[in-house]
Amino acid sequence: MTTALKLVMFDLDGTLIETAPEIADAVNDTLSQLGLRSVTLQQVNDWIGHGTHTLLVSALADAKQTSTEAIHAWDGLSNASTVFNGFYQQRCGTRSNLYPHVRSVLAELAQKGVRLAVVTNKERRFTQTVLKAHAMENTFDIVISGDTLPTKKPNPAGIQHCLDRFGLKAEEAIFIGDSSIDAATAKNAGVRVWLLPYGYNMGESVNASNPDRVIPDFLPILSLLEHE
Repeated sequence: MTTALKLVMFDLDGTLIETAPEIADAVNDTLSQLGLRSVTLQQVNDWIGHGTHTLLVSALADAKQTSTEAIHAWDGLSNASTVFNGFYQQRCGTRSNLYPHVRSVLAELAQKGVRLAVVTNKERRFTQTVLKAHAMENTFDIVISGDTLPTKKPNPAGIQHCLDRFGLKAEEAIFIGDSSIDAATAKNAGVRVWLLPYGYNMGESVNASNPDRVIPDFLPILSLLEHE
């Protein structure tokens, strides 16, 4: 790399923070209140990526043994969403954890003057709650949630918004994620992408997304500073 790194953008769920357990809790709280059967943690793992509303639709379809199209047309979806939102707001931060080295790597990047951003499909209210629960609400220079802009990942608008905010070129930035959605988003924006193998990629290997690199944890991100 010949251009100095000036911006690192991160996905949230499955990249910075392991959130599936508490999302699964909120989903099953909702299903229980609706008199429906519960879903498994593995199912929730595989559904994460497109935002919590889409995840809830998948869970409802499984519990009711129908299609997601039928759930979208179901007149009870709005109420189910309201119930879920209440449960998830209560659950945020209760059973989630930062992945190894996240806090120390972010601190070193910031100390070196690198801008930090989150680009997630999680809705803003939940993004803020989760970040605050882990004392990270002031860690990032900008946070783009799933409802911040008219579109969300894999549309590259979130990444482009971050680049524009700081007046940077694509080659001055990198995206760190855990899924094919993240890989597609970065590629659509012309930005390099490194993926972590431990997150939520709908049951598929991240290698199939052809990222620029697969890293085992956050520590290799610091190697980017060596090329400045």
